[in-house]
Amino acid sequence: MDVLSLKGKLPYEIIESITGRGMHKLTPPQELSINHGLLSSNNIVVAAPTASGKTLIAEIGCVNSILSKRRKAVYIAPMRALVTEKFNEFKQAYPYIKTAMSIGDLDSQDDWLSEYDMIFVSTEKFDSLMRHGIEWLGRVGCFVFDEIHMLGDISRGPALEVLITKIISMSEAQLIALSATIGNAKEIAKWLNAELIESDYRPVKLSKGVTLDSKVYYGEEYPETEVMLDGSSKIPEVRVVQDTLLQKKQILIFYSTRRNAEAGAKRLAAELGDALSKGNAEKLSAISKQVTGVLERPTEQCEKLGKLVKSGVAFHHAGLLNAQRQILEDAFKENMIKVMCSTTTLGFGVNMPAHTVLVRDLYRYGGYGSDSLGVNEVLQLFGRAGRPRYDTEGRALIIAPTKERMKELFANYIAASPDPIESSLGVVPVLRSHVLSLISANIVNDPESMKAFFAKSFYALQYGKRSHIDNLIGEVLEDLAKWEMIEGQWGKYSATKLGSRVSELYIDPLSAKWMIDSLEDAKKPIDALFMICNTLEMRPYVRVTSSAEEEFTAYMYNTSKGRLKEFSPEDYGNYDPEGAFATALMLNDWAEEMKEPEIVEKYSSTPGALYTKVTNADWLIYSAIELAKILKKPQRKLIDMRVRLRYGIKDELLDLIRLQQVGRVRARMLYNHGIKSIAEIRSNRARIPAILGKDVAEKVLSQV
Repeated sequence: MDVLSLKGKLPYEIIESITGRGMHKLTPPQELSINHGLLSSNNIVVAAPTASGKTLIAEIGCVNSILSKRRKAVYIAPMRALVTEKFNEFKQAYPYIKTAMSIGDLDSQDDWLSEYDMIFVSTEKFDSLMRHGIEWLGRVGCFVFDEIHMLGDISRGPALEVLITKIISMSEAQLIALSATIGNAKEIAKWLNAELIESDYRPVKLSKGVTLDSKVYYGEEYPETEVMLDGSSKIPEVRVVQDTLLQKKQILIFYSTRRNAEAGAKRLAAELGDALSKGNAEKLSAISKQVTGVLERPTEQCEKLGKLVKSGVAFHHAGLLNAQRQILEDAFKENMIKVMCSTTTLGFGVNMPAHTVLVRDLYRYGGYGSDSLGVNEVLQLFGRAGRPRYDTEGRALIIAPTKERMKELFANYIAASPDPIESSLGVVPVLRSHVLSLISANIVNDPESMKAFFAKSFYALQYGKRSHIDNLIGEVLEDLAKWEMIEGQWGKYSATKLGSRVSELYIDPLSAKWMIDSLEDAKKPIDALFMICNTLEMRPYVRVTSSAEEEFTAYMYNTSKGRLKEFSPEDYGNYDPEGAFATALMLNDWAEEMKEPEIVEKYSSTPGALYTKVTNADWLIYSAIELAKILKKPQRKLIDMRVRLRYGIKDELLDLIRLQQVGRVRARMLYNHGIKSIAEIRSNRARIPAILGKDVAEKVLSQV
C-alpha cells in the first residue's frame, strides 16, 4: 500500500512525516493494521519479526489519537533504554507535538505530564502514576505496550499484567501491543479484545543456522545446506568473526555471563590483532579515552574495556556504567566497533542490529545451576541480525559441539516456533503489592470487586478456574490487615494512611513491614543500611565473602535482631540475610569514601553494579524516611545517611556537599585543607581558588 493513498484517512502531518523519512510504501504488517481498524480505534496486537515496521504502526495510532481525536497517547515499554530511544525518535519525527518522557522518580504524580500530548514511560513508572491517581487518564486515546511478550517474564510480567488490567477496567482507550516473539498471539489478542496482525515479513532476509567446526549448516527444520566459513581459526567463535569481518560486516556475540563476555572480547582482540583498527585508529583511540575516563579514577574493568576498544572490539553488560554503554552503542551504530561481545540483555531494548548474530552460550546460570535459554529468548537475540538500510540479508547462528548435538539444536531453536507466554501473576509476593495498590486507589474495595478485577486478568483467561488466585488473595488480605496497611468493616476494604503511603512508594509491603520493624534499632549507619538492603527491592545481592560472613555473625550476635525469625523462607522467597548484609557492607564502604576501584575489587563487583546499588539504596532509604514520618519516628540520621549514600561521603562532609559544584572529591579537598564548613569558606575566600581552581571557585563563592 502506498503511503500517499492514505490521504484523507490520516492527518496530513503523519503522511508528511513518514514520507519525509523516506518511507513511501507500507510494509505488510502496517497495511494489515490499517485494514483491521488501526485508524478506527480498534485494539491491535502485532506479532511480527524485528524491523517489520511495528513501531510505525504504534506511531500512526498515537499521532492519529493526538491529531484526529484530540486525545493523549502513552507509549509504555519495560526497559528505560527502549523508552528513551523511542522518545528521541518520536521527537525528531514530530517536533511540533508536545512530547514528554518520565522514567525516574516512582514517588511522584508528575502533574506536569498533563500538559503533554505524547508521553513515553516505563511500565513501573506508569503503574506508579496510576497509584498516585493521575487525573488525565480519561484523556488518553491510545496506549502502546511494546515488548508485550514480557508478560511472561517472572520479574516484570506481573506489573505489566496488572497495569493492563487496570487500564482495561478504567479506560476505553485504544490498545496497541507489539512483539516479535509471541507463541500464543491469539490468546493475547483475545484477552485485549484486539484484532490480531500476524506476519512473517522481514525487510532483511534472515538465515538461521548452526555452525560446526568450520561450516555453517542451514535449513528450515533440518541441516539441508552447508557453507564453508572464510578464515583460518579452528575455534568456531573466532572463525565466525573472521568470516563476518572478511565480508566487511559487524557481529554481535551473546554470552551467558559478564565474565564470559569480557573473556570473549579479550580472546577475539588477541586473535584478530590490529586488523579491525586499520583506518580508524584515531577515532577508536578517542572512544577508548571516553570509556576509560567516565570515572575520576578508572577501575580495572574500565582499563580493560578501553584497551579492547582500541582494537575495534568491546564487551557490553549491565556491569558497565550507563555512560559507557551509551558510548559503545553509538560507536557500534557508527561502525567503529566491529565486534560486540554482550550478555543477553543487549538483545532487548535498544535497537542495535548487526549483520551477524552469534549466540555462543545457550544456557544461563540461575544460582542453583545452569538452565537452557528458552526459544523465545533466542529468537529475540536472532532478531538483531540484519541491518535495515545496510544489509539485504542477515544471519543468526548458534554453535554445536558435535553432529548429534547439531540435530538437537536445530529442533530446539532453528525449527522451533515461539513458546506461549504464560502469566506469572499467581504467587503471593507478586500479588501483595498489587492488591494493596488496587485497594489504595479505590479500584477495588470488597471481595466481589477484587474477584471481578482479577477475572479480567490474563491469568484468569489462561487458567479459567480462579479458586487458586482467590485463595492467594485471601492470604494477602490477611497479611495486609495484620500489618495495619488495610482495614475493613462489613466486608469493605480501605487502605490505612500507612498502606496508602507504602503503595505510593512502590515498595513491597513485606519490605515496608521489615523496615518499620527495624526503624527503632537503626541507630548506626550499618543498621540503617542492613535495614534497606534486607528487602526484595535490593536484590540481587553481592557475593558473600568469608569476611562478610564473619562480620554478619558478629553483627547478629551483638545486636537484637530476633525479628529476622519472623520472615520464613516460605513467606519471603529465597531469604538471604547474609547477602543483604554483604551488600550493606559495600554501601557502607562507599559512604566511608572508599574509592570505586577498591570497592569493585573487594566485592568482586563492577562500576555499573555499584551505581545500581547506590541508586536503589537512595530509593529505599527515602522510603524508610517516609515511613518514619508516618509513624512519627526520628528521621535525622536516615536523612544524613541518604545524603552520604548519594555522594559517597563521610558525615563530616555533609555541610560542604550542599554547594553546587562540590562533590565527594572537592569536598574532601576543602576539608583536608582545613575548610570544614560553608561558614569557613566565607572566612577563607582568598584560599578557595588555589584549592578548587579559579573557575570552580567563582561558582562556589557566588553561592556563599
